[in-house]
Order: sequence, then structure tokens, then C-alpha cells
Amino acid sequence: MESNAFYVALSLLLNLDATLFQIVALSLQVSLLAVLIAAVLGFPLGAAVALWRFPGRGGVVVALNALMGLPPVVAGLTVYLLLSRAGPLGEWGLLFTPSAMVIAQVVLVLPILAALSRQKVEELLGEYREQFISLGMSRSRMMPTLLWDARFALLTVLLAGFGRASAEVGAVMMVGGNIDGVTRVMTTAIVLETSKGDLPLALGLGIVLLALVMLFNAGAYVLGEVAKRRIG
Repeated sequence: MESNAFYVALSLLLNLDATLFQIVALSLQVSLLAVLIAAVLGFPLGAAVALWRFPGRGGVVVALNALMGLPPVVAGLTVYLLLSRAGPLGEWGLLFTPSAMVIAQVVLVLPILAALSRQKVEELLGEYREQFISLGMSRSRMMPTLLWDARFALLTVLLAGFGRASAEVGAVMMVGGNIDGVTRVMTTAIVLETSKGDLPLALGLGIVLLALVMLFNAGAYVLGEVAKRRIG
């Protein structure tokens, strides 16, 4: 039965099954948007923590590192409470929409991008500190320079963040509701279809998800090698 399901799954992929690729398209849309927002917020945040010294900085560093391992269900519950009717953002009506799923993934990915970018910027700051001082550069001018110099490493971090977002199931199911045609993404659909016994669709989505994860990991590896060659 399992082998037959596998062949049916391949057939769905080769025939470009509309349902399957609708789910894949929504998954990519949500995860890519979430990672983009997390990058816009997280990279400057990480660089700022690396560059500036302020009271409580150590606590911020510890918090960012701790939140890298934030359980998805906790993130989902937090976003759910914020967006529910009784929550402070309930009037926006975002719960059980793709927007809520994006917010949940941003909450998960942002600490990863911020913490890892802080580490990289601090490393580069140690290398270039004397040059910056001799040039009389302010910290606000150092930030874009260091972020640009760390671009290959940050792209690798970005791919890691996408991997985290695209593989998430608990948080997006809690705030998205796994509604067919509206908020059903690959991970939640795999869980649902497996529980229903619809193995072909679940396997087809699993193959696509695995292929995407491998693709982005290969991209991260290639970027890492390019960075090593560029740096020497």
C-alpha cells in the first residue's frame, strides 16, 4: 500500500496537481515573507546589539540566544492570544489568516537572525575596530559597512531561518487553523492528510518539502564556500 501511495504521489507531482501546488505556493509565500520581515528587523537589531554598549545589554544577548530555541507552540500561543478577539490586536481580524501565520514565523525566525548576525558583526568589529577608529567612523556608520562585509555569512543565516520557517507546523496550525484553500501549508497539510489516511498527497508534499530543505541547505553550503574563498 505504501509503495502504491508513493507512485501516486509521484504522479501528483508530475501532473502538477493543482491542490498540491496551491499548498506549496502558499507555504513559500508565507515563509519567504516571514523571513524577509525577520531579516529587515533582525539584522539591524543584531548589529546594534553588537555595536552599542548599554545597560542590560548582557540580558538582551542572553534573551536572543535563548529565543533561538523558542518552542513553536509557545510562539503560536503568544501570537494566538495577541490576535484573538479578546487580545490587544483582535480588532485587526488577522487570526486564522496567512498574515497570522507570517507573524508567528517572524516571531520564531527573528531571534535566530538577530543572534547570529550579532555574533558575526562582533567578530568583524574586532578585526576592523582600529581601522574604524582611525577613520573616525561613528557606530551608525559602522553598521551598514559591517553588515555588507558579512553579507555571505548573513545569507547563510537567512537560509537557515527559511529552513526553520518552512518546517514549522505547531505555531502556524494554531494561528492559521489549517483551513483548506486559505491557510493550509505543506507541514500542516502533511499532518492532516496522514491522519486522514491520504498518504499520496502527504507523501507528495513531503517530497517537495524535503527537496526545498535540501535545496536551501545546498545553497547555504555553496554560499559558505564562496565566502571562504572571498575572505581567503
